[in-house]
Amino acid sequence: MEVSAASAAAADFPAALTQRTRVRVVIASLMLVMLLAALDQTIVSTALPTIVGELGGLEHLSWVVTAYLLAVTIVTPLYGKLGDLYGRKRVLQVALGLFLLGSALCGAAQDMTELIAFRAVQGLGGGGLMVSAQAAIGDVVSPRERGRFLGAFGAVFGVASVAGPLIGGFFTSHATWRWIFYVNLPLGAAAFVALAFALPSATERVRHAIDYAGTALLAIALSALVLLTTLGGTSYAWGSPFIVFLGALAVVGIVGFAVAERRAAEPVLPPALARNRVFVVTSAIGLVVGFALFGALTYLPLFQQVVREQSPTSSGLQLFPLMGGLLASSIASGQVISRSGRYKPFPIAGTAIATTGLVLLAGLHASTSTPDAALRMLVLGLGLGMVMQVLVLAVQNAVPYERLGVATSGATLFRSIGGSLGTAVLGAVFANHLTARLGAGGPALGGAQVNPAALERLPARVHERYVTAFMDSLHLVFVVAAVVMAVAFVLTWLLEERPLRQTVETAGVAEAFAPPQDSDSARELTRTLSRLVGRERTRRYIERMVAEAGLDLSPAEAWLLRRVEDGGEVPHRETLVAARGQLLGRGLVIERNGAGLALTDPGRLTADRLHEAHCVCLRRLLADWPAGDEPELQPIITRLARELATTPRS
Repeated sequence: MEVSAASAAAADFPAALTQRTRVRVVIASLMLVMLLAALDQTIVSTALPTIVGELGGLEHLSWVVTAYLLAVTIVTPLYGKLGDLYGRKRVLQVALGLFLLGSALCGAAQDMTELIAFRAVQGLGGGGLMVSAQAAIGDVVSPRERGRFLGAFGAVFGVASVAGPLIGGFFTSHATWRWIFYVNLPLGAAAFVALAFALPSATERVRHAIDYAGTALLAIALSALVLLTTLGGTSYAWGSPFIVFLGALAVVGIVGFAVAERRAAEPVLPPALARNRVFVVTSAIGLVVGFALFGALTYLPLFQQVVREQSPTSSGLQLFPLMGGLLASSIASGQVISRSGRYKPFPIAGTAIATTGLVLLAGLHASTSTPDAALRMLVLGLGLGMVMQVLVLAVQNAVPYERLGVATSGATLFRSIGGSLGTAVLGAVFANHLTARLGAGGPALGGAQVNPAALERLPARVHERYVTAFMDSLHLVFVVAAVVMAVAFVLTWLLEERPLRQTVETAGVAEAFAPPQDSDSARELTRTLSRLVGRERTRRYIERMVAEAGLDLSPAEAWLLRRVEDGGEVPHRETLVAARGQLLGRGLVIERNGAGLALTDPGRLTADRLHEAHCVCLRRLLADWPAGDEPELQPIITRLARELATTPRS
């Protein structure tokens, strides 16, 4: 669905602003919305010791992260379809309102139970922000521009992933941990106002049969599993009636979810995907990788602050090697895969390196130097970066067109589930072991004892005992994570490598780190094709198009001819001066008095040949999805052939 920003938003936005200004305001606001939601996945990690020191409840520390991730995972499949049904502007505003309400409540929380509950509220909004913000791009820009903006959104995600722990540490050290939530309010309010005026209210709707039953049963199953792993052995004995009830509820939820998916018109996870070996294997790998990633991000700041007595800001800075290594290897492996067409070696090597990194992190101790700790984190990051994007790539390459959208969202859904479960399970491992190591005569859990500043005031013997028990518990956390990652290493050998379709490229940062996107197949394919022939590839693609048409034109001449045909404004650039003269000399265009260029009859025929050649080139990219077999593909090809050919040149 494409909506003209110029027409749909005219009544909502001051007429004094041009269309270009309006689009810039909307994109800036959407990027701000995306930044807020992405930051809140990691921003609390460096503040957790201080939060627990003030509110107590160390045994439930992992829930501050888990509650947000779990809520995001559960609601994300709904938001995309709700946006199609009721309009993305309305749904995005509701999600932003929920997110800001949750942020305000988190900042005002007076105990750990309140904070966990309010983080869930924040996550209910955060899941919608990520999905709706990227989908809303299509309401204000055409496919020919979308690849460029999606790249910018990917950069925002990368920055948020690296900067989250640092920003959280800065606010905790120089103000109060509550500001990691309060800072969302003015920024979110500004984005809310800008979107209210500038984002078009689309009147066209796409009807969906939303899988409410499947979503609810998935939520019940995941919540029961997370509660079971978090509360079992700490608040309740493993054999207690409540824990047994949670286990039974999880089983019933999983079975009910499987039954509901067989009956749903548009299931969250179509049963047919379970018969696709690539999808099953990548989902399993994604689950365990998410398990290790979010578990490590939660507990590394604890080591830095409690054991090494670093400040929250310093502990955030010292996570840079992990995130930097992840981003670097993700980009590098993506480039190699795009050139070689082979992807299986990367998850194998990546999980092996990540397992090594977790084993190295299990060897951390109080006297570990900063360079030594940074190197161990770098190894983990380098390994994870070689795995995450390949999961999306392999799934997109292994499913038929009609399942492209749901398979893409499913691949990242399992990684999000793994993040939620991993944080909870490792949190339970940590709390249970720490309770056992301290024993009845040790320092009390919760309270001020976990606050790094308060720990320094403990008697030397008590402090040493607490830190030793703390370090032993963290050691066990990383050992368990390493074992889980080793399972992922075994699974990667089962991954089937298939020849890459030309339409499939390695996922960007946004796809690798974002929660699942509820995207239909047409939208997913449009986005991918836009990226394939996007701004950085325009010249090379136009050369192929001209050769296919059998014309003696330079890329600049071909681009300019299509631009004139499209009625677009011709930029005044030195690179186009020669092309303009050549087209005039060939009699393909003429000068109109003060109105720019116009096509002659020969020029119109030449432009038509270019358009037909462009369609042929796009069909070649869709070699595995013949347009004749999929009626939805032909309109996509026709529209993109028109729009992508006139992408503004650098």
